[in-house]
Amino acid sequence: MWYVLLALAGFGLLTSSIVTGMTLAAIPGYLRERRHARAQLANRPGFTPPLTLLKPLHGDEPGLEAHLATFFEQDYPAYEILFCTRDPADPGLETARRVAARNPQIAARFFSTGGQPSYINDKVASMERMEAAAAHDILVISDSDVRVAPDYLRCVALPFADPKVGAVTCPYRGVAVGGGLWSRLEAVGMSVEMTAGVLVARFLEGMQFTLGPTMAFRRETIRRMGGFRVTADLCSDDFILGNETHKLGETVILSHHAIDHIVLNVRFIASLKHQTRWMKSTRFSRPKGHFGTALTFAVPYGLLAWGAFAALHHPWWGFALLSWSVATRLVLSIAVGRAVVRDPSWFNLLVLYPIRDLMGFGFWAASYTSRRILWRGRVYELLDGGGMRLVR
Repeated sequence: MWYVLLALAGFGLLTSSIVTGMTLAAIPGYLRERRHARAQLANRPGFTPPLTLLKPLHGDEPGLEAHLATFFEQDYPAYEILFCTRDPADPGLETARRVAARNPQIAARFFSTGGQPSYINDKVASMERMEAAAAHDILVISDSDVRVAPDYLRCVALPFADPKVGAVTCPYRGVAVGGGLWSRLEAVGMSVEMTAGVLVARFLEGMQFTLGPTMAFRRETIRRMGGFRVTADLCSDDFILGNETHKLGETVILSHHAIDHIVLNVRFIASLKHQTRWMKSTRFSRPKGHFGTALTFAVPYGLLAWGAFAALHHPWWGFALLSWSVATRLVLSIAVGRAVVRDPSWFNLLVLYPIRDLMGFGFWAASYTSRRILWRGRVYELLDGGGMRLVR
């Protein structure tokens, strides 16, 4: 039995090392593109078509007012911001009104759907409502739990100078504003694990999806795919919208500009539920790729090798393999976390990420325990293909 476990550990360490190598191979090209994009941005005024920002909201999340304020502080000549909620009395909408009142120089409008149409994914109804009212033909959608730098819109708009580009998305770094251990572990997973997976996918097959914190599309692209309603009953709307853009033959661009994705879960149970839910949604949206994710983790296989070798009375060989697994995580963490998304937290990158790698394998395993998720107070059953069905 120990030899079987040792073989499994060796195979896992081999595959995770290969994936690490592919990630490192993908980074230089991405950084070259970033330098080129920054050189283009230095030529003012540059490409700055009028934009419409779509901000679906749900509740008054911690820090929402400060996060929304960053969207009113853009170094951009002409844009509007539309906000939409399900309930016209939603406190998130009231927060948006306060921020807009302090920034009258930016056009802002406010909407609610009243729960109609009755989609499983309420966010889709909000996006439909805002798209219909948008004054401009490039739509930038961003989640409520993100904050951005003043050059955000310039960076997102730049790729649309190429008429072949149908969508742009941004990488992101996790930010644990509360500073707690569990939120920091979740944040470093966003900065490193998520970004590494995106870079490998882009390296192997090009961008065929978008990332929820920022998705930008031409209005024509959205209408060609059938409108936002194509994701009405899906959990991973970001993946589907980007994938549909790719299927239309249009280019999806991973921007060089990384944004802050704020981690709202400060308690262990909340963080556990959120990360398991995300893993479950990925399992049903991309089942084959999700299954293969198990072979991208390293620390679990390093621990398995250590245990197996110890049982075979060769603990130092096991310790060497465990050390290798941790070393690959540190290399990945620095290369992706620092060089790509510029995460400023060395503690997260050097101390917490190997722990997060072990936890990530646990979340992956937990994704196979059931089909049900809890999302915004409702229980849904996930269906094959990424759909959802309301349970209660």
